[in-house]
Amino acid sequence: MRRAVLPVAVLLLAGCGSGPSGPQDVLVEVGPQEVQVPPSQECIDGELQRFSARPPLVEVSPDTTVRLTVPDSVAERGWGVQVYDDQLQEQLGTVDVDAGQAVLAEINTSDVVPATFYLVVVEDTGEACEGVGGAWPVGFLRAGGDLTG
Repeated sequence: MRRAVLPVAVLLLAGCGSGPSGPQDVLVEVGPQEVQVPPSQECIDGELQRFSARPPLVEVSPDTTVRLTVPDSVAERGWGVQVYDDQLQEQLGTVDVDAGQAVLAEINTSDVVPATFYLVVVEDTGEACEGVGGAWPVGFLRAGGDLTG
């Protein structure tokens, strides 16, 4: 019986910690869809780390609310949303988010022209990583839209 108790105790202790150890996803909800968006980059311990994850592309209906939920640690530091064209090249606008707010549900899929666009959640970093912080890009293809740009 003792042999079984020790490994269980070790496993329980290994699961304890002060918080998530790696990059955390942003949750995007559009209508009935829920998409976990991994970061493309993140400032970890003062160093900018880039990741090779390809941004998800979500097919959406017109006139639908986009709900973005960031990890608590990002909400505490502050964040915003940048709106880009279908190639992630031209910034079309920004959306400010109040400090400490973890959820934003003020963007509508019909707010943006063209029909294919990207939202990039950007984390405030201050001086860390030379002012560059976490970024979570997600693409949207609105019904009636076109991927050919």
